[in-house]
Amino acid sequence: MNQTPPPVALTIAGSDSSAGAGIQADLKTFAALGVYGLNAVTCVVAEVPGKVSRIQPVVADMVREQVQVLATSFPIGAIKTGLLCSSDIVATVARAIVDLAPNTPLVVDPVILATTGDRLLDADAVATYASELFPRATLITPNLDEATVLLGQQIQDRQAMDQAARALAQKFGTAVLLKGGHLKGKEAVDLLFANNELNEFRAPFVRGVATHGTGCAYSAAIAAGLAARLPLVAAIQQAKDFVTAAIAHRFRWPSASGANIDALNHRP
Repeated sequence: MNQTPPPVALTIAGSDSSAGAGIQADLKTFAALGVYGLNAVTCVVAEVPGKVSRIQPVVADMVREQVQVLATSFPIGAIKTGLLCSSDIVATVARAIVDLAPNTPLVVDPVILATTGDRLLDADAVATYASELFPRATLITPNLDEATVLLGQQIQDRQAMDQAARALAQKFGTAVLLKGGHLKGKEAVDLLFANNELNEFRAPFVRGVATHGTGCAYSAAIAAGLAARLPLVAAIQQAKDFVTAAIAHRFRWPSASGANIDALNHRP
């Protein structure tokens, strides 16, 4: 029996060996939200929560080839980007999207820093994001640390978040979802600045979590919503609810080192 095919979304990101972040988290998120997931791999990352051991980039031409073969074969409803590794790959992805999917909603998660604080992109790559990829985006989703890099100023409270979201939107000419999960408080507050309007998204702050990949899952969930043709605000609210539940119902294993390893629960 023929079935109506689901919406399709593409993630362009790195492969995480622990499957907690990167394309693995994105594909789990797409599936949980009823979206068929495609992926273009930008790099292979040897990591577990709390430790990035090694990053091996894929050659830029191969990244483009993956995007090209997918864009000419599937009705892609939305695209998200994660870790793009280098200035060359950022520029290649930006050009591929312009050439192959210029009207497709694009969510850019500017993965500049790992949860551990390790820098994942150099200054040249960040500059290429700003000049070539951000202007193509429907939405960018920096956390507070990434916004600090992009603006060159610290963001330490709710008022500063408001100002930073507006400044980022003005600087890069796109909608901005500034994620405030790193601020202290009882709630995790994110701010969307789009079309000269500010929207706030709140959820209880879940403490005692040592997971990673929350930003990947959040941006993937937004892309899933856009692929299903939800309006931007509705897609973000669905994503916020999804990630909050995934954190609250996380899995936990003891590791050989004696520390606990947490992973998101992507069940809907």
